[in-house]
Amino acid sequence: MIRRIQAANRREASGVATRKPAAAPVTPTRASAETGRLGLDERERDWQRLASETFDVVVVGGGVVGAGTALDAATRGLRVALVEARDLASGTSSRSSKLFHGGLRYLEQLEFGLVREALRERELMLTRIAPHLVKPVSFLYPLSHRVWERPYTAAGLLMYDTMGGARSVPGQKHLTRAGALRMFPALKRSALIGGIRYYDAQSDDARHTMTVGRTAAHYGAVVRTSTQVTGFLREADRISGVRVRDVEDGRETEVKANVVINCTGVWTDELQRLSGSRGRFRVRASKGVHIVVPRDRIVAESGLILRTEKSVLFVIPWRNHWIVGTTDTDWKLDLAHPAATKADIDYILNHVNTVLATPLTHDDIEGVYAGLRPLLAGENESTSKLSREHAVARVAPGLVAIAGGKYTTYRVMAADAVDAAGADLTGRLQPSITDKVPLLGADGYYALVNQADQLATRHGLHPYRVRHLLDRYGSLVHEVLDAANGDPDLLRPLPAAPDYLQVEIVYAASHEGALHLEDALTRRTRISIEYPHRGVDCAEQVARLMAGVLGWDEARIAREVEVYNARVQAERDSQSEPDDEAADARRISAPEARDLRDPVS
Repeated sequence: MIRRIQAANRREASGVATRKPAAAPVTPTRASAETGRLGLDERERDWQRLASETFDVVVVGGGVVGAGTALDAATRGLRVALVEARDLASGTSSRSSKLFHGGLRYLEQLEFGLVREALRERELMLTRIAPHLVKPVSFLYPLSHRVWERPYTAAGLLMYDTMGGARSVPGQKHLTRAGALRMFPALKRSALIGGIRYYDAQSDDARHTMTVGRTAAHYGAVVRTSTQVTGFLREADRISGVRVRDVEDGRETEVKANVVINCTGVWTDELQRLSGSRGRFRVRASKGVHIVVPRDRIVAESGLILRTEKSVLFVIPWRNHWIVGTTDTDWKLDLAHPAATKADIDYILNHVNTVLATPLTHDDIEGVYAGLRPLLAGENESTSKLSREHAVARVAPGLVAIAGGKYTTYRVMAADAVDAAGADLTGRLQPSITDKVPLLGADGYYALVNQADQLATRHGLHPYRVRHLLDRYGSLVHEVLDAANGDPDLLRPLPAAPDYLQVEIVYAASHEGALHLEDALTRRTRISIEYPHRGVDCAEQVARLMAGVLGWDEARIAREVEVYNARVQAERDSQSEPDDEAADARRISAPEARDLRDPVS
């Protein structure tokens, strides 16, 4: 039976994860790497484990929900394997608005439970689970109507400030027009009569997802990318595991499990068809496009949220850049590579330019990315109005599926998925404890922030560089810097992408599971969207740095650079096309870095 999970009644109705006593802390297994390392040695070891062990849970899908589910299950003391056909966060979980937020627009849709739950999760991330990765960010809500809009918006923001319980960000602040323009000088004076500042939180979604996956590995889970599910194992009428293929070398094996959890997002329906089981819900893909522009193109001290006729548009501070988006349109084409069109980009530019004193142009754009939201299919044709609640279903004995939801509530979704899997597990299922489990890099982070100057002196770096590293790796920064031992040149920036040190590329390949050039340039770093060259100018240097770890020869280096450059060109070409069909045709013309089979899951 489908269990639609709404925060408004979850705890009152079930009490599964809140009324049982907390489980004892879970100690990492001896087999797990010291800090959840995902290197070549661990990759081979994990292949042997997949072939030889019987797991309590096999998680399919390496997005944030899949990684979160693996972590939740592992910290309950279960034997867990996660398999992902591409890379951690290679789909939706690297292409979001990069916010941990309650969702102001869901208040207007009366989704009070969802907002309350999301705000509670935001607070956990900021204070306990991932303070090194999740940071407060302020937004200006410009007011354009006199009399009614300020009290109406203030009431909504008051709910937003208080619904999640304790909070570590400031509450709303009301501003006159002059005050709002001091905060956001780039606005036209005629675009507002005043404003309200409020706070949310943001994170590098791809790094966060990868860190969740590494934390799961730290607690004993097999976490293996480039490992595609090609079929399901059955014993009588129940699912008893999966068949997988290593897409790097073609090896195949069978993985036995008591229960398989489908966490594949927009691929949920495809995987359910592959299992031969009738799905209990359908997933609808909604495309969201964002553009990235230089920080100096919009003079402001805060982010901005704008209402549109369909949804909302964010202008989000992102290091030396702004992220502007998003769109919200139905997508029925290639799920792996959603393509942004010229129409998508024009939509964003037209809407943001209605309020900017100096309009943005296509020439200002440094990067563009498109992602797909896995929404629960509904009768309403407007994807922006589909509910962001999630659903969990026991599709068949031994097979659980979860879909819907939003990035911010991934941890709750994961707990619900593992709870649903309990029907196929023997023994008492321990309650979820991930609200008490910091991600790798969180412990010791605050002390290291205070010691940033000493750390910088020790390694010959500027303190700002160390603080930047701390906000990407937290207390794992020592591992990163130690990777440069014996080669001080690795502590120099990449010439074509100076926000990143060369050692970060080495560490991505040695510890973070980066197997291809695109993994490093689009997810372990965000070079592909933060520089106008989109990674092309540093592709060969990055490939050579990875080659030293992964053992690539000259032919492999050339192939990786060729495939990456073709990807960038295909994306650029697609962004000049007028519609989805033409853009999709351009994008899928680029070769794949991985040797995948259809259906991809």
